[in-house]
Amino acid sequence: MKGILGLLKSKSRAKGSDDHADSVFFTTAFAGQGVDSAMLVPWEARAVEVGAKRLPATRGGKLLQALWAKDKYMAHLDKDAVERMERFFQFAAISASRDVIRQEEYGNFMVVLLNGTIAVDRVQPWGEHLRLAETRPGDILGEMSLLDSGIRFSSCTTLTDCEIAVLSAEALDEMMTKDPQLAASLVALLARRLSQRLRVVSARLSEGQK
Repeated sequence: MKGILGLLKSKSRAKGSDDHADSVFFTTAFAGQGVDSAMLVPWEARAVEVGAKRLPATRGGKLLQALWAKDKYMAHLDKDAVERMERFFQFAAISASRDVIRQEEYGNFMVVLLNGTIAVDRVQPWGEHLRLAETRPGDILGEMSLLDSGIRFSSCTTLTDCEIAVLSAEALDEMMTKDPQLAASLVALLARRLSQRLRVVSARLSEGQK
């Protein structure tokens, strides 16, 4: 945690906290991949495509607080921390049968499911369609690409009408600049959750090849 916090603080000092436009870290990670920026699918574009409707921040924030308070990882963020974090999220409602995330695309946002069910599917290289999970409220999707701006591993499709919270790379950069300790805590907790999920997915993929 201290290492991450030190990195975020040093980035903020190096770029200057008074000029957020230049204070970037997660946003510029995509450029470091050597990929044409036109291939990036930001949340703003996906929201228009799937017809997402803005959800009042008061409702979205309360749902996020309630769900994270029950999560064994995110519960390390106290109520004050989550309240400070809410202003960096966008909250939206999405109808069923919409692709929030698509496999093999480049994206720089993560999604927290607040209500409803989202399916996580992957098409294997040999053509097999594999259902990795059907998520429940509180689950986080797409955090790997948020952190490294890499290609999406799977597709995430709404099975029911859903309400979600979205955190983009730009918003995470803003959090890093304005509240680096909060950003460091969030990144550390996301890394722990991601590590656990990758272990589960790896085990399932191994079973599928037997």
